[in-house]
Amino acid sequence: MSFGYRILGFGSGGRKVPTGFEATGPDGAEGVEDGDYKYHIFIATKTGANGFSVSAVGAVYNTVEYLVIAGGAGGGGDRAAGGGAGGMRTATGLSASVQDYNVTIGGGGAGTLGAMNTGSVGSPGANSVFSSITSTGGGGGGSWNVNGGSGGSGGGADAGNTYGSGTAGQGNDGGASDTTGSGSYPTGGGGGKGAAGESISSGDVAGAGGVGGTSDMTGSTVYYAGGGGGSVYSTGTGGAGGTGGGGAGGTQTAGVAGTANLGGGGGGGGNSGDSSNAGLIGGNGGSGYVVIRYKFQE
Repeated sequence: MSFGYRILGFGSGGRKVPTGFEATGPDGAEGVEDGDYKYHIFIATKTGANGFSVSAVGAVYNTVEYLVIAGGAGGGGDRAAGGGAGGMRTATGLSASVQDYNVTIGGGGAGTLGAMNTGSVGSPGANSVFSSITSTGGGGGGSWNVNGGSGGSGGGADAGNTYGSGTAGQGNDGGASDTTGSGSYPTGGGGGKGAAGESISSGDVAGAGGVGGTSDMTGSTVYYAGGGGGSVYSTGTGGAGGTGGGGAGGTQTAGVAGTANLGGGGGGGGNSGDSSNAGLIGGNGGSGYVVIRYKFQE
């Protein structure tokens, strides 16, 4: 493979020095150069030599940085809460050796459809995996007779039910709802990497999804893993999706899907609000994402 270099030493007499770390990304891609670093983006599962394939490591430079985001969960159906974001893990200093690493990208969970007066919890997101690092899929958004699911971040809750828990270091809890006497029955938002889903105790606006977390591994700061917004029963306003790919909750509409490759939770599905009193489907969760970065020259 070819190396990029920067000049070391004094004036134009310096020399170009590679670090000895050589690797390719998905399907043998050379990667994107960012100063003295390269990074590889994975948006689909890749295995063997088509994954992260390390062909050489240096005596000093033998670690990588990573960003591993799991799939977000689907929103619940029928007066339902927002889905939790996929777990997000990022750090430096992960040891690497000469070998092929499989990279698994977790899919987003499906939003569910509650039949009339029968709510349903959203499907959980799937895990994303790189080397020894596993990020946990988000927990599904709860509904009016089912609790929110636990996961990377937890799903929100409807009135009288329990929100899902997040996983330490990956995400936060879903939001609660204590609005048993409210005609709009606004629900809680799904948790995000950066904050819990918004809890609601009154009013006619559902809880917003928790804000996601940020990473600048691809050269600019991006939000990932935002929670899905909660819905309302028939009137009022659905909750906003959390920054980082969370989908908005519905009113007399279905929930909005989380954004693909950001790991956002899907918005909770509302209710038709007409004589049929039909439950509406939650939004699907967004799929996961992996970035691997390392120093290739100095």
